[in-house]
Amino acid sequence: MSLDVAAVRADFPVLARRARGGHPLVYLDSGATAQKPLAVLDAERDFYLRHNAAAHRGAHLLSEEATDAYEGARARVAAFIGADPGEIVFTRNATEAANLIAYSVGNAATSGPSGGRPAGPAAERLAVGPGDEILVTELEHHANLVPWQQLCLRAGARLRWFPVTAEGRVDLSGIGALVTERTKVVAVTGQSNVTGAMPPVAAIAAAAHAAGALAVVDGAQLVPHHSVSVRETGADLLFFSGHKMLGPTGIGVLWGRREVLEALPPFITGGSVIEVVRMEGSTFLPPPQRFEAGVPAAAQAVGLAAACDYLDAVGLDAIAEHERALTERALEALTAIPGVRVLGPLTTERRGGAVSFTVDGVHPHDVGQVLDELGIAVRTGHHCAWPLHRALGVQASTRASFYLYNTAEEVDALADGIRTAQKFFGAG
Repeated sequence: MSLDVAAVRADFPVLARRARGGHPLVYLDSGATAQKPLAVLDAERDFYLRHNAAAHRGAHLLSEEATDAYEGARARVAAFIGADPGEIVFTRNATEAANLIAYSVGNAATSGPSGGRPAGPAAERLAVGPGDEILVTELEHHANLVPWQQLCLRAGARLRWFPVTAEGRVDLSGIGALVTERTKVVAVTGQSNVTGAMPPVAAIAAAAHAAGALAVVDGAQLVPHHSVSVRETGADLLFFSGHKMLGPTGIGVLWGRREVLEALPPFITGGSVIEVVRMEGSTFLPPPQRFEAGVPAAAQAVGLAAACDYLDAVGLDAIAEHERALTERALEALTAIPGVRVLGPLTTERRGGAVSFTVDGVHPHDVGQVLDELGIAVRTGHHCAWPLHRALGVQASTRASFYLYNTAEEVDALADGIRTAQKFFGAG
């Protein structure tokens, strides 16, 4: 199944606009946030025009319609990743989902999943305390690192990590020594937002389970680009953002195995999460409602469901193959430019479409500014993965990230733009 890029691009009006200096817009920053097709914009607009009300907050017609739309979106997202609707928790973004997990695991033994009731054996098994260990990787985005650092500080636990190889992949050679009876959580990205490397999450999850640990996967860069079945990942918990997969900003998804979610206490409390409230104390609803305090982001959920429809209609396998071809072209073009170093694997095997690079003698911010003057949008900096950059021997990089609407000609424009930056700064 091939991808009709021209037809896809017609669904994204922003791609037709002009950038600085009247140049065509070349958007190569989908790793930060993806553009939105008309189908997503129309779905969100239709909700506000015809059904806007507080979901789960009223008995009138509009509220019932809003509730149906919101729960329908939950079912649609569940189907997209091969899950049950009752295992889908809507969050504000992937970062909030990661914090939810770290906070709830940290409080599992003391708070109990129902608030006024004592924690059960399942919650106590999940709890992190003094002497326990949490294992991550040097590939991680700060969203799947800093919450675990903070949990270790609160709980008196120890943070350990898999190092990375010279080509920016996870080094699993020491897995036997790192995953031990003290390990309580193993958290790993499904795809690096810097090197594009895709760790073998199922194998890592199996090692975690063999030690009795919880397996957590950051799917923010994985779910938008590949067909994902959460069961096949081996994860206990997996999270991702809506805005990176053509959906609206302001909504993310946490999937969890039902028995895990049921053992965790709420993260944010207030309305919508409660079972019974008395002045003396409160008890909480079962998942997923237990984790969705306040008025739900119904319009954003509807938009995310429309994004799932759009991606399925185009075909995730076709998208993955299109991105593979673009990435291969980019790797060939950039490695052929003297003075350019690509961070990460130089082949497309178990690699996604994030291509980060440095240019000798030119700061990444300066590279990004020259590219911007040519209409090419990329990201510069450490991409919320500062430890990974240090491990690879650099402080920052320039990143191009590809999606279903990008073209081979845009990859060529990127390479030409890098050469222009070299000439401008006398580095070519």
